[in-house]
Amino acid sequence: MFEISVEETFAAGHALRGYRGKCENPHGHNYRVRVHLRGDGLDNIGLLYDFRDLKHHLRALIERFDHQFLNDLEDFRQINPSAENIAKRFYDGLKDHLAATPSVRLEAVTVFETDTTAATYSEPAAAGARSSR
Repeated sequence: MFEISVEETFAAGHALRGYRGKCENPHGHNYRVRVHLRGDGLDNIGLLYDFRDLKHHLRALIERFDHQFLNDLEDFRQINPSAENIAKRFYDGLKDHLAATPSVRLEAVTVFETDTTAATYSEPAAAGARSSR
């Protein structure tokens, strides 16, 4: 089994609706997003998946969120822009891009709000992916 990961960063603000505490107020983070892929085999030049292509897909998603107030975006009008929900949004967006490459599986997406706090989304165990967090 082979595994690879890439990371990218973006800055954004948010407020957690219904939260009782400081995070209910508008505030910002320098987010870090880690994407983790897994697969059984390598291609003919020894790659599981091209880092450059994976970063390209991730950056395209990040572009929509970078330097935005997340609560104002359609993605988070009905749900809170929590690290958990952000991780799922990135997972869903990347899953579509990776569907054309059946030899790799999107294992998980982790979103760091700080250096010491993060949330991970992966498919439920029933769907064949590992559960994390």
